[in-house]
Amino acid sequence: MGQTLFAKVWAAHAVRTLRTGRTQILVGLHFVHEVTSPQAFEMLRARGCRVAFPARTVATLDHVVPTTPAAVSPFADPVAEAMAAALERNCAEFGIRLFGRGDPRQGIVHVVGPELGLTQPGMTIACGDSHTSTHGAFGALAFGIGTSQVRDVLASQCLALDPLRVRRIVADNRLQDGVFAKDLVLAAIGRLGVNAGVGFAYEYAGEAVSAMDMEQRMTLCNMAVEGGARVGYVNPDETTFCYLEGRPFAPPAQYFASACEWWASLCSDADAHFDDQVAIDAACVEPMVTWGTNPGQVMPIAGLIPPPTTPDAEHSLEFMGLRGGQKVAGTPVDVAFIGSCTNGRLSDLRDAARVARGRHVHSRVRALVVPGSSAVKRDAEAAGLDRVFMDAGFEWRAPGCSMCLAMNEDRLTGDQLCASSSNRNFKGRQGSPTGRTMLMSPAMVAAAAIAGELCDVRELLHD
Repeated sequence: MGQTLFAKVWAAHAVRTLRTGRTQILVGLHFVHEVTSPQAFEMLRARGCRVAFPARTVATLDHVVPTTPAAVSPFADPVAEAMAAALERNCAEFGIRLFGRGDPRQGIVHVVGPELGLTQPGMTIACGDSHTSTHGAFGALAFGIGTSQVRDVLASQCLALDPLRVRRIVADNRLQDGVFAKDLVLAAIGRLGVNAGVGFAYEYAGEAVSAMDMEQRMTLCNMAVEGGARVGYVNPDETTFCYLEGRPFAPPAQYFASACEWWASLCSDADAHFDDQVAIDAACVEPMVTWGTNPGQVMPIAGLIPPPTTPDAEHSLEFMGLRGGQKVAGTPVDVAFIGSCTNGRLSDLRDAARVARGRHVHSRVRALVVPGSSAVKRDAEAAGLDRVFMDAGFEWRAPGCSMCLAMNEDRLTGDQLCASSSNRNFKGRQGSPTGRTMLMSPAMVAAAAIAGELCDVRELLHD
């Protein structure tokens, strides 16, 4: 019987089986940032340890970075400044590469890694951030880890992990115009639930996935964790190889063909065994929007909000100020946010700009566009997308995590309702304990910003 990509990459990095039954896994690439690493470095110092393989760790400054164009260093927020300074000090002391303040490669860790070619098929990748699953789009096994595990990787370059089962999610047929990877993954989470992936890795496959570019695949894998999965991945193919070729940290030209040959061999075999399989007709997926307080409380924009059948759903509707049986389209929005490690890449901005071009943000809406990296910002400006957004009344910002988790000045106030292209809609996620978040694609966010309310982006695209 054949093997899955998960099994092949796991076996290639397994050091030994521990007495607990867990596997000691070598981590090929470790990303750190300013939020979950300071305590880990202090733990190293307390034990008199060094970083075992500093060349295998890369740091970025992203979560607390101010995104206002006029932001200066030191940061105005003393907590943010302390966290940034700690990362800079730790990287300097332990010899770790840092893409920090003023670096043209600075940006959100899960945007920067792929665009620099650091992320490659067949790798094991770890980062103290739950959305590390993003890197699985390249055929890597990428794990979000906690601070104590960040310490372990720094000290030993290894993790102790439980083996996972593999669920294959096959998206047959093609997505409609105006329907994106964000809609597909939200539809899958809505169908399976936010806890269905616990103990699983998700392999995304099928015609719709094969037709996606790498940035859409990253969106899929980014939100695997929102369905409870520890890992999400796509088998590498020509799309993967073309994306990586020529990037700064990708294999050089003389070795690239050999690398591609090896990467292709890692794909799940035709007769591989999967612990579960789920089929989704991608052609039937519509633009999706969340109505509650977790990503599984989601529905098509054209539908009616489901009546609450559990206390959790009832509480979610009460918090959101919605009721079962009403149309979700027409819900007024106060803030529109385009960005994050889920949807802050160049293609996401292009999709949103397609909607914004020649239109204007509604008078009561504050709309922000935050590129996922300095490179995305430069490329978007070279393509004139910044002008499209600013002419339409959007704020054009500097790169960072921004309003996805509101660890800087970008945050909701009061009970504002935000149409957001980010990944989580938990209570308080965007900075206000009473602020409300509705997740959707960047194009849907742009449509909501212009209409002043939730609407079907397909109507604007076909106007």
